Parts: sequence; C-alpha cells; structure tokens
Amino acid sequence: MARRLAFGGLIAIAVWLIALLICDAAIASHQRTTTTARIGESLQGTATIGELDLALIRGRLALEQLSVHRDDLIGHLALDVAEVDCELAPLGWALFDRDCRELAVRGVRLEVSTAGLFKLKRPKQRPIRAHHVVIDDAKLEFSPSAFLPSLGRVAIAIDHAEAGETVFVTPLSWIFSLETLRAHVELPAGLTVHLTYDHGVFGAAGSLFGSTPVQLPLQLPVATLYADGRAELQALVKLGTDLAEKLVAKRAEDWLRSKL
Repeated sequence: MARRLAFGGLIAIAVWLIALLICDAAIASHQRTTTTARIGESLQGTATIGELDLALIRGRLALEQLSVHRDDLIGHLALDVAEVDCELAPLGWALFDRDCRELAVRGVRLEVSTAGLFKLKRPKQRPIRAHHVVIDDAKLEFSPSAFLPSLGRVAIAIDHAEAGETVFVTPLSWIFSLETLRAHVELPAGLTVHLTYDHGVFGAAGSLFGSTPVQLPLQLPVATLYADGRAELQALVKLGTDLAEKLVAKRAEDWLRSKL
C-alpha cells in the first residue's frame, strides 16, 4: 500500500509539473495583459512590455523593455525600464500567491514634469507587492515645476539601492522601506551631491558639504500612513526638504566644532 501511495504521489507531481510547463505560454500571455493593465492604471498612462518570460516551476517572471508614457493636459510622465526580474513562489504556487519574493529592477529612466501626475484614482487592480527590492542603474529626472519650483530641475542617479517590503502605489514607493542606497543628485548651477544610506544612517558629500561626508540618523516615514500616490509623493518631498535642512545644520555644527 505504501508503495502504491508513493507511486501515485510521484505520478501526481509529474502531471502537475507537466501541466505547469504546458500552461507557461498561455498564462504568460494573460500575465502580460494583467501586468500592463495594473501598471498603466496605477499611473494612468499607456503601458507596454517588450518581452515577457514566465517560469512557473522555477518561480520567475522576467520583463524586458517595460514602458509607461503619459502626455496630457496635466503633464508629461515617461517611465522606461530595461529589465525587471520578479522571483515568484516556485512549483506553481505563484498561481495563488503572486507577490514578488525579490524584485530586481535595472536600467530605470523616469521623467516627471509635475506632481499632479501622481494625483491618482484608487486603482481597481491590486498594487504590485514585493518582499525585497533591488534597483540598479536608475535615473529619475524632475522638471523645475514638479515638486520644488524654487530649486529648479533635479536629477537623481541611483547606482544601487535595496528596500524591504514594498507596495508599489507609485514608482517611488520603495523609498519608504529603503535599506541601503548609493546615489548622487544633480542640482542647478552644476552642483552634485553624493548620497548614501545604510540602515538608518544617511550621508551626503560634495561641493555643498566639503570633502568630509556629513552623516546623520534618518527615520523614514511609514508608507501605510498615506492614502494614495499623491500623499506618498508629498511625504517624500517633505522628507527631502527636512533632510536638506538637517544636513546643512549638521555641516554648520561640524564646522563650528572644528574651529573651537
């Protein structure tokens, strides 16, 4: 009896694996439609995907040339991503649990002309969720009127960033669960600031701060406190302005101490 049960179990597993292999192509086509709908709806733009590869047995969803574009009376938004790798639950469990265990994103280019683009309606589709996020080679560019008109154009280049549990209400939702960061910010007048973050400690260096990096503790806001994408962006803008003030104050404090 035990042998029969074991043999029956092996047959059931083999049938399940074969069924997953057969279903990969059909489900991938549906997944392409679902993914473009979710991303396009979240940003109220037109989303396209170049290549999509789904492996249910291994537990992996890979996208290439993901794009979302929006040009209307509100403004211009362009999001282009070279590669997206989503690690799913293996052996077909992703059919029931579609969260990404790890979401790796490479080659991001984001252009935003105004914060009004993130005044979004609550999406019908469930937002994309990831347990861990890794971002490499990302460039985020915000027009002078986007968030801080008095400052002008701001461009952020992210060499590497890692974040924890994230619900993607906007493309920047991962910042709320940031763990590590290496980046630099290009400001008007040719100024560049190099930024680092490592589990609660934020650092800045560059012409504005001198050769010695300025470091201070940083408590990130909690994403669940904000109802929608616009509220998230407003919280991030406030975080940025508060952080800039604290960095300048810390630099002045360090300078005074060096003179005493």
